[in-house]
Amino acid sequence: MTPRHVLLVDDDPDFLKLLSLRLEREGYAVTGAASADEALACVLAKRPDVVLSDLRMAEKDGLDLLESIQKNHPALPVLIVTAHGTIPDAVAATQRGAFGFITKPVDRDDLLSQLDRALETFGTSVHADTSFLTRNAQVQTMLAQARLAAASDSSILIQGETGTGKEVLAKLIHRESTRASAPMITVNCAAIPGELMESELFGHVRGAFTGAATDRLGLIRAAHNGSLFLDEIGDMPRNLQSKLLRVLEDGLVRPVGSTQEHRADVRLISATHQDLGAAVRDGSFRTDLYYRLNIVKLTLPPLRERREDIALLAQHFLDAFCKGGERKVYAPEAMELLRRARWEGNVRELKNVVESNVALSPATVMSADHVRSVLDEDIPSLPSFDQARDAFTRDYLVQLLKITAGNVARAARLAKRNRTDFYKLMQRHGVDRDQVLSD
Repeated sequence: MTPRHVLLVDDDPDFLKLLSLRLEREGYAVTGAASADEALACVLAKRPDVVLSDLRMAEKDGLDLLESIQKNHPALPVLIVTAHGTIPDAVAATQRGAFGFITKPVDRDDLLSQLDRALETFGTSVHADTSFLTRNAQVQTMLAQARLAAASDSSILIQGETGTGKEVLAKLIHRESTRASAPMITVNCAAIPGELMESELFGHVRGAFTGAATDRLGLIRAAHNGSLFLDEIGDMPRNLQSKLLRVLEDGLVRPVGSTQEHRADVRLISATHQDLGAAVRDGSFRTDLYYRLNIVKLTLPPLRERREDIALLAQHFLDAFCKGGERKVYAPEAMELLRRARWEGNVRELKNVVESNVALSPATVMSADHVRSVLDEDIPSLPSFDQARDAFTRDYLVQLLKITAGNVARAARLAKRNRTDFYKLMQRHGVDRDQVLSD
């Protein structure tokens, strides 16, 4: 079993070393950080299971760190370590979202009890589940949120581009829920013609329409006591959205052609690659249904925003497609091409590329030429650090000028620079105020 990972934050090196040794003796994996900024970098590099932070630190203190974690990693529990004289501040920290506090000198039993309680409440890292491999901190946070939401019966909306793994995430949520022993029924709303969808979802009685020779249960009732996954919910016809809302609000299903209603206890998980908010605004999606679906919203980033996962996923797919104990790997140059590809089809496209490489290559080590032969694109080169920094600065200056309608003095204040420096930055990066306003 993988050791649970504790991020320990304290600007006292002696205390940091002492507590690290104590936790390692108890079987934890420990990463030490001497400041809040260093701790935030550690969270991004490798998401821990729990953060244990001193309250009083130079520059940014434990409350500053807590605020940043609450904002960017809300499913990551934070425990505050405090001296006796600052206990009121520690209590205030728990009111602001800290999971709890521990007083110095640290009592072993209290420390282990608090850590166990935090890990039991939030769960150990969901990313250990082999159905959703990731090293990306954003995805790990999202998976932790998914696990917390799975324990409830709240409706969950999964958003993300095509191929990012929305159905895989829905299955993970169902497995983690109290409904795991009941079925999960999957419906692709984009694949069912609109005139057939009502019967497919709600069922029908014999004689309800031409060809209805027998009663049909319907997929909603088939998912009774389990989960109903409606993929591409944005493609559901508007006339059926009100019927679905009735199921969510009252748990009642009326088959086509029937006057009788039936109870259906289902947990709804829906997914879409569309902007449902825009669909609500243009009237193609019901406002009330949108807010009923959107109790918990989980967003899967595209693969191009989680490139640290490409090597991990590629090797996983290689192992899955190899037969009879065969082992294949990508050469370093081939893996570099995979990392740099655009992946407009996301994880699904990566999986297809790997499968094609396995099918078409007898070699044990697959080369960059194997990858090029399958990828139908020119692989872009990565920008240098200086190029990336200059591009960011240019975009930042343009954004400030747009926000302030071209008022350089206001833009400089927002950037916390004086106006002369701001003009020099504009000149250095080729940003023309008039051109920005005309775009």
